[in-house]
Amino acid sequence: MTKNQALLKSVHIGDLELKNRVIMAPMTRNRADNKDNAPTELHAEYYAQRAGAGLIISEGSQISKAAIGYINTPGIYIESQVRGWGKVTTAVHKNDGKIFLQLWHCGRISHPKFHEGEKPLAPSAVNPDTKAYTPDGFEDTVEPQAMSIADIKQTVVDFKNAAENAKKAGFDGVEIHSSNGYLIHQFFNKNANIRTDDYGGSIQNRARFFFDVLEAVSEVWPENHIGVRLNPSLHNAFGIIASEETIPTFDYVIGKLNAYDLAYLHLSEPFTDVSEIPYLEPNIAKHYRPIYKGKLIINAGFDQESGNKIIEESNADMVSFAKLFISNPDLPERFAKNAPLADWDEDTFYTPGPKGYTDYPSYDAGKSKKKNS
Repeated sequence: MTKNQALLKSVHIGDLELKNRVIMAPMTRNRADNKDNAPTELHAEYYAQRAGAGLIISEGSQISKAAIGYINTPGIYIESQVRGWGKVTTAVHKNDGKIFLQLWHCGRISHPKFHEGEKPLAPSAVNPDTKAYTPDGFEDTVEPQAMSIADIKQTVVDFKNAAENAKKAGFDGVEIHSSNGYLIHQFFNKNANIRTDDYGGSIQNRARFFFDVLEAVSEVWPENHIGVRLNPSLHNAFGIIASEETIPTFDYVIGKLNAYDLAYLHLSEPFTDVSEIPYLEPNIAKHYRPIYKGKLIINAGFDQESGNKIIEESNADMVSFAKLFISNPDLPERFAKNAPLADWDEDTFYTPGPKGYTDYPSYDAGKSKKKNS
């Protein structure tokens, strides 16, 4: 393969030109192990190492204290966190990279230990029956507290404030995390959202909270600096049980997104095999490419060959890579050289410190090290 491969061609999202279509997917890495859950110099080094990506989408960053669901994940709601993220954006921009912040609220994928003993907030009091990663390890989730209308309105404000803080921190844009079983996805899902008010029941009502958030964030950022992440065929993971209304819900949401001039729509292929489930869609990019008219990023399970192919076939404009970016900080360069890829160490995905985080060498550095040893 050569530098002419589809993944390595530049692309515009809004008024930003990306140097390639190799996107670094958001990945929780649990390195903000300080009292403020603020990013540190270590985060700045990690993201700067990966600035060769056309776009970095940061790990999910909680929009408020109420949004926390995991230990040692960075926030974007207090000044020290904004300063910490400012170190990250400065380092990425110094290396000619571009970076969006992912705005995150975990909703019911959380635990009372993060909320001074109070139940986490969610659309409805329905336990996701999964595990929360607490200071004492993985623990069973609990029945959450159903959000009042006041809670919903405050959370929309929290998303807007977080978007303002992302701008202060120097990000190039933001991605609204509406995926993977977290708060906004919980509102979409018929089994997680059993409300009977304006935020539950019909597909339009279950999508209302998401569009409220999008409207609030677009008061801070131009629409073409906002991305949205969705996982339409998620099933039996992150507490989400799909239903016959799942794909019609996402068809409605994604169709309606055509009215917005977004930077991109970021979709995931199914995390589990859904080919035998008649009401779910096993081929997300192929299904939504004709529906969505803007720039499309596709995620989940791609490698160099399949990533190039899906762009060549016009089923996506960009491909986001997660684990490959953990162990290959120079992933686009390796693709350009058709170089071998390094393996990742799953045991260090969520542990503190530089091990398994900033100690993966670039291909050239690794070769040089072998020569000198």
